[in-house]
Amino acid sequence: MVSAALAPKDRFMPAYVIADIDVTDAAQYEEYKKIVPATIAQYGGKYLTRGGATVPLEGTWTPPRVVILEFASVVQAQAWYASPEYAKAKAARTGAASAKMLIVEGLPPG
Repeated sequence: MVSAALAPKDRFMPAYVIADIDVTDAAQYEEYKKIVPATIAQYGGKYLTRGGATVPLEGTWTPPRVVILEFASVVQAQAWYASPEYAKAKAARTGAASAKMLIVEGLPPG
């Protein structure tokens, strides 16, 4: 669940969706990967990482797949996640992977 209350300045700060994905059915997950990029672009988002190699620095966190998306604001990231377009992608992911996702507010531009 994400907070709906944002100060006006917060609407203009970038936001990042960070996902820790555990793929359990690679063939089915390929369908999700075909659908989701258009939904991200439709809401003004872009990939910053998409499952690249990770190097643990501290602790024991070793996610099998990390995806980081950038949106213009928390509001835009929330709109994408709650959209009917992404709902179709999430349905395609069901049974193919488990995900932990969050939105983190970025720093103001400049």
